[in-house]
Amino acid sequence: MPSSPTRPRRALLLAAASALSLSLVAACGSSGSTGSADQPSAEVNDGKPVSLTFWGWAKGTKDVVAAFNASHPNTQITFEEIPSGNAGGYAKIANAVKAGNAPDVFNVEYPQLPDFVSQGAVQDISKLVSADLKAKYLPQSVELTTLGGKNWALPLDAAPQAFYYRKDLFEKAGITVPKTWDEFRTAAEKLKQADPNTRIATFFPDDPSTFEALSWQAGAKWFGTQGDSWKVNLTSAETTKVADYWQKMIADDLVRSMPSFSQQWTASLQKGETAGYLGASWGGGVLKSSVPDGTGKWAVAPMPSWDGSPASGMLGGTTFAVSKDSKKAKAAVEFATWATTTPEGIKARIASGTSSAYPASPELIPVAKAAFDTAFYGGQDIYSIYVDAAKSIKPNWSWGPAMGATNTSLKDAFGKLGSGGTLGQATDGAQKATVAELKNRGLKVAE
Repeated sequence: MPSSPTRPRRALLLAAASALSLSLVAACGSSGSTGSADQPSAEVNDGKPVSLTFWGWAKGTKDVVAAFNASHPNTQITFEEIPSGNAGGYAKIANAVKAGNAPDVFNVEYPQLPDFVSQGAVQDISKLVSADLKAKYLPQSVELTTLGGKNWALPLDAAPQAFYYRKDLFEKAGITVPKTWDEFRTAAEKLKQADPNTRIATFFPDDPSTFEALSWQAGAKWFGTQGDSWKVNLTSAETTKVADYWQKMIADDLVRSMPSFSQQWTASLQKGETAGYLGASWGGGVLKSSVPDGTGKWAVAPMPSWDGSPASGMLGGTTFAVSKDSKKAKAAVEFATWATTTPEGIKARIASGTSSAYPASPELIPVAKAAFDTAFYGGQDIYSIYVDAAKSIKPNWSWGPAMGATNTSLKDAFGKLGSGGTLGQATDGAQKATVAELKNRGLKVAE
């Protein structure tokens, strides 16, 4: 994709900044109908079924595609599972867009959507997104997919934070579930004392998204606008507090540091050497499929906060976007609509057993809850934890238009934590790298 957007796109980004602000409050118990969404008609191809290509990585997607294909003979999806975005998926999509052979539709997370829009990689689908369709989603999810007054994607889920922990290991060490970050550190110390080989959680040096969500939870606001300029603040007091806390946790060997969702991480969970996971709503399915032998040993709790009151950021969250060169936008939106707003679409994803997505369509939360087998969590109502967490997501967080550059800088610096680097240096470096990238793209930055 080109490194510098056109002037219209620069204007779009500046106008869109306020639309990126998020104040996510779960709207459970919606009184709306759970019937099928109003869907645009698929393109007709000389009487033959329309064939769509789709790339993604979200858990349960294969089952969703299979269910859609079985019930939509006039539109058929060819699905290719690609690595998750930060693990190479976004690079693959970007290269395909450059080469002119991108799929018709692909998954992109909320943080990266502004970047894809600014680079001209996705289509404006506003004419295919009716007011009735938008009303089916959380208003805040619609805001995250609406830039410059235009709709660029359909939201699949929200991603409030949650803490997953081994009940048996906590009980053995005499630990109560921590409600504050101070209590979390105390619990980490007690767990290590009880078993020197066990740690309470893992810091992922290869994926900045957890650190970003923790900064969000602390009240940081990394991006905003001032007049016609972007404001970038990755070094605020709130972010510094988070960085200092986790720097000390790492330095004192109270958490593990290993690649996210790697074989190494999975093995540490299986052996009981890692007793917790700082994740999000979608993590319930990930953990269940990663350590199936842990059935009955794991539970879910609210994320610890700085003062003990409910507070959450959002860790990820997935959308469906239509690539810029696709000639089948109507069919692509029809598929995305079905996958995100119908009981059949959500049930197919959750019933796969690998996904615990928290639907962006509030009326489908009961469908997801009923479809997810909670035996792994001892029958715990984990969706009630997600619902409460969603209500506590801190408002006014915005994603910037060059999150690729921001995340690359953070990831590179996180990789140096074991050789003298610090989280403070990482955020300082990411601040400079982000500002430089925005200026390189011709965007104004308020100093």
